[in-house]
Amino acid sequence: MFPAEVYIQRRKRLRELVGSGVILFLGNKDVAMNYAANNYPFRQDSSFLYYFGLDVPGLAGMIDCELGGETIYGSDPTLEDIIWVGNQESLQEKALKAGITLVKPLERLDGDVFRVIAHAREVHYLPPYREQRRLQLAYYDNLKYEEVDRNASEALIRAVATQRSVKDSYEIQEMEETMTRVTGEAYTQAIRQIKPGAFEYQVSGVLEGAALAKHCRMAYPVICSVNGQILHNHYYGNELKKGQMLLIDAGAESTRRYATDITRTYPVGGKFTGQQAEIYKIVLEAQLEAIKAIKPGKPYFEVHKLASTVIARGLKELGLMKGDVDDAVNHGAHALFFPHGIGHMIGLDVHDMEDIGEDYIGYDLDFKRSDQFGTAYLRMAKRLQEGNVVTVEPGIYFIEPLIEKWHSEGRYRDFIDYKAVRKYSGFGGIRIEDNIVVTDKGHQVIGKPIAKELTEVESIVGK
Repeated sequence: MFPAEVYIQRRKRLRELVGSGVILFLGNKDVAMNYAANNYPFRQDSSFLYYFGLDVPGLAGMIDCELGGETIYGSDPTLEDIIWVGNQESLQEKALKAGITLVKPLERLDGDVFRVIAHAREVHYLPPYREQRRLQLAYYDNLKYEEVDRNASEALIRAVATQRSVKDSYEIQEMEETMTRVTGEAYTQAIRQIKPGAFEYQVSGVLEGAALAKHCRMAYPVICSVNGQILHNHYYGNELKKGQMLLIDAGAESTRRYATDITRTYPVGGKFTGQQAEIYKIVLEAQLEAIKAIKPGKPYFEVHKLASTVIARGLKELGLMKGDVDDAVNHGAHALFFPHGIGHMIGLDVHDMEDIGEDYIGYDLDFKRSDQFGTAYLRMAKRLQEGNVVTVEPGIYFIEPLIEKWHSEGRYRDFIDYKAVRKYSGFGGIRIEDNIVVTDKGHQVIGKPIAKELTEVESIVGK
């Protein structure tokens, strides 16, 4: 945990932003994997972590905006708990670490919530993403199951988004250390496994093992695939063959649950083919130009459009696209090759605060989500501000079902040379990603650099 004063100040600011009523945070519980005593690895709710810091199951927190009261609900360890998992801190000891003195048994939570409602005071809660929590909130609010999400507090959502979007020095340092000490080292070890005859699962296993060896775990399921054109590919059974490319998208989660998120694309055998090298250079240029553009006040939509323009221009030079580059990007023709957004916020979640509503995090009154294919997947478009941490991850992919569909429909024939595109059948995909903090003067790449220059990547894999 961070010092108790960090959590005290966060809750104080939250009370000011919400203004009235009572704020309820339900921490996560253990979830059974295949029977009651065999659970999935526990992961605390990120907003509960942000305001209370306590990374154990079976807790809830309540904050009274007007009276200033703060309560932690939970249970003291029983003798049975001690027998199976060892000695643990008391509930009071845990709460004091978060700067809270009032603790109550978890079974008193329901009664306290109903008393607040009986006094006609609003209970603010965030949209639930677990069914058990949705059922619990429906019980409190006397709602139908499907009404719970609609009744989530917009005031609380906006307050949490305002606070968590701007990382403090503790958070940035946490991500810096995790990137360098864990994620960077995991990539160093994984690269040694990239050679003809190895399997994707061996590379993926090294990444996860390297994180575990540093008392961390992965922030999300590893993507490690020779089929990089499948954007979220979690199959690891392919044997690596010379001439292929291996796309790795992986990042460790710190002991305080802050995420990192890095993507690199490597040539199996140590040398990119001519086609691969040409596409790689375009993706790298798009990433470097996008990173260079990051500064406070810059709309992230413009960063996305800049990367898209670099990609379209590069593909035109290779003969895959044609016509006016700006027109092609404005019409969305580039999305055949770059069908996702340039990046997203990252922090306690790899897609930070996606659980409370992506449009609250990445969009505002000035920037509304596009309905254009590709650009519609942009998770963030609004102006950047100091303290934001974002990913920058352009890519170029040859997704054959998408190519066939667009070609058969005659889409963007003025901008795409489908005959030339067919020469890239079986190419796969290339993505390059780093994590960037917005500073007062511009930006800074988080962590020790992980090799991405073409010749450096070839040299490392070749060894």
